[in-house]
Amino acid sequence: MIRRRHLLQASAGLLAVPAIVEKVGAQTAFDWKQFKGTKLEVNLAKSPRSDVLQAHQKEFEELTGIKVGSEQIPEQQQRPKVAIELSSGRPSFDVVNVALHVQKRLIEKGKWLADIRPMLKDPKLTVADFDYGDFSPAVVKAATAPDGLVHTLPLNQDLFILFYNKALLAEKGLSVPKTYAEMLDAAVKVTDKTKGVYGFVGRGLKNANMALFDTILLGWDQETISADGKTLLMDTPEAIAAGQYFAKLMRETSPPGAVGFNWNESQTTFSQARAAMWLDGVGFSAPLVDKTKSKVVDTVGFAVVPAGPKGHFTATYIDGIGIAEGSRNKGAAWLYCQWATSKAMCLEMLRTGSGTPGRASSYADEGVQKGSPFPKEWFDTVKASLKIARSGLPEIVAVTEFRDVFGIAITNTLGGADVATELKKATETFKPVLAKELT
Repeated sequence: MIRRRHLLQASAGLLAVPAIVEKVGAQTAFDWKQFKGTKLEVNLAKSPRSDVLQAHQKEFEELTGIKVGSEQIPEQQQRPKVAIELSSGRPSFDVVNVALHVQKRLIEKGKWLADIRPMLKDPKLTVADFDYGDFSPAVVKAATAPDGLVHTLPLNQDLFILFYNKALLAEKGLSVPKTYAEMLDAAVKVTDKTKGVYGFVGRGLKNANMALFDTILLGWDQETISADGKTLLMDTPEAIAAGQYFAKLMRETSPPGAVGFNWNESQTTFSQARAAMWLDGVGFSAPLVDKTKSKVVDTVGFAVVPAGPKGHFTATYIDGIGIAEGSRNKGAAWLYCQWATSKAMCLEMLRTGSGTPGRASSYADEGVQKGSPFPKEWFDTVKASLKIARSGLPEIVAVTEFRDVFGIAITNTLGGADVATELKKATETFKPVLAKELT
């Protein structure tokens, strides 16, 4: 029996949008009903993108005659569940949403997902206007294995941006910071612990904090690992300087307990006007402009991540959607993946602020801002961020362990430990793990 887990709530904005099934099915010669009657299971990580897919799921079912059972699972539980089921060869799902910045090498090593190249080339299976060439080179690279196998379609490229509170900065006569030095200075000036107002909030929690640290590290024009994937770069002078900056920013200008914050606690703090600035993924924007969830609807601003002393970059983290190799419904699953990453659905994700698609056409659409809850500043920030985006986190099998080991080190520095000592110790701890992977 097909399993169904629907959203307990869907935002009014998503439910109110017009049906887009007509746009997706514009090529009438294509047989969308070729797998009519198939029952399909879809495993999604909990996110605003998944909200959009579930909000429009009935449209896909009407278009194809395929019955879909979809569920959203928080990423902390979804990732290990997906790994266990895919490695067993008998997953309970046909379609799966994966975080390529975390699961890419695992997927490729285990050959867990089907190669979609044959389906992409088959006009009976791929609608004529799908336009795979519309995806950016960066997201296509992330969805492609070293041997050329294409295991996923790009669903989203989350970009780190700066959320700021216009009112809190204006009270101190401050402009939006253009550099990390300016951001620290502004955060210090805004912080008023007696009033419970802080200059900055961000991820301090081990593992989760590495996404933020990696963004800051790019300001020193450095990755976490060498280009050939063989040498750790987490104890260099640049990494230590970035770590010292991050520790000072969090220690002096963040709320008590921020050392244990993930994105959700940071988002809540910012949305309640308790922090002037927050660095995190643009995909978390939607609740900030929702009057039922946010106190900063009229004061929230969006800006490009500040420049560091040696470079101006932001990290991007790419999600994909693919077909389980063990699925018996690959044809129907492929139709779902096409629909989920179609131009119409990508445009809807951008319009609602639920994601930043990997399709170039999404940003060229002049009507995307119409009916959107986001101001022009948000769209301008996204476009500018795409130009300075670099992949976040190393592409290695043991990326979760990497995040754990170095995440603990970063957390320790936020608590007062010496940055150089912690990063050097973590580097020595992780070296054998990387060496084993390379053998």
